[in-house]
Amino acid sequence: MIFPKIRVLHSHGRQAIPDLDAVELTEEFRGRPCLTEPTDDTQRAALDEAAALCPTQAIATAPFALDLGRCLFCGACARTAPRSIRFTNDYRMASPTREGLVVRPGDRCVRFDDAEVRPEIRRCFRDSLQLREVSAGGDASVEMELGATGNVNFDFGRFGVGFTASPRHADGVAVSGPVTANMAEALEICYEAVAEPKILIACGTEACSGGLFAASRAVDRTFFERHRVDLWVPGAPCHPMVFIDGIRTLLGKKKRD
Repeated sequence: MIFPKIRVLHSHGRQAIPDLDAVELTEEFRGRPCLTEPTDDTQRAALDEAAALCPTQAIATAPFALDLGRCLFCGACARTAPRSIRFTNDYRMASPTREGLVVRPGDRCVRFDDAEVRPEIRRCFRDSLQLREVSAGGDASVEMELGATGNVNFDFGRFGVGFTASPRHADGVAVSGPVTANMAEALEICYEAVAEPKILIACGTEACSGGLFAASRAVDRTFFERHRVDLWVPGAPCHPMVFIDGIRTLLGKKKRD
């Protein structure tokens, strides 16, 4: 009975990614956008239309910029204004500041400002980091992607990073979802239960800005006004490699090119 199972495992080949720093995602993946200033009235009209189409107002036209913290990565803007907006497959998009998620024409990467990283983060958590994930009104998409970081493909646990069931066993909190009013108090209690020093991570567009629900009366985002976020991870949902790259850069395990 064991031999058929061995044959199946053998047919799968090697699933684990040996070097997470050398991963290149498929061209179909929508990652960091590349912006080009419109040069004529036709392109400007197309960009204005793309901005009007955006359901989260992620695109500003004067001056031209795209906020990854609001972006749903739906691709509608790139289809409407292809000469001004093009999505690359670059997953290196997480930032230690909310302002760092704003992409402008000429940007070749999402800059990671090491000066914004608190010294105690790399001193205390460089070799081991356990996080408590809190779905604060999320739809389970980001939660599934975060869970995928520990599967056989990515095996993020080999770097000492994982998720724990109790905030008292955690080094920080990873928040997903827009933070609904019903979850605001529970999120605060969870965060306060984590011992100092601790890390706070906003995972996904909804956590970064509220996403589609930013203006909803059912959302209470005052939590982010009271507590400093150490890492903003964009995406709807955020791909495992966006999270992995962001965490490794935050911990000083790699440098953003």
